[in-house]
Amino acid sequence: MISNKKLDSPINNLQQLMCITAEECGELTQVCMKIMRKYDSLEEVHADKFSDILTEEAGDVLCMLQLLVQHNVINETDLQKSAAKKAAKLKKWSTLFESE
Repeated sequence: MISNKKLDSPINNLQQLMCITAEECGELTQVCMKIMRKYDSLEEVHADKFSDILTEEAGDVLCMLQLLVQHNVINETDLQKSAAKKAAKLKKWSTLFESE
């Protein structure tokens, strides 16, 4: 097993990237579900400052995605293509893009 000497960690950088990314995605999932259970409107979310928590967790996930690119685990161009593909599906199967 390759260790990270700087932090005396028993896991290597790839393992750290995978673990932390998964953990951050889980935390974002938890916040999203709490918002769904507690609020009916965006105004309520903002009034209760839950949008700040959502922003923090989304930022953590964004940081990890950026690190995945920096460490060459994923390719930024491919990531953008994948995001565009998902947006195209959402345009067809959701109402999220109706305001455009």
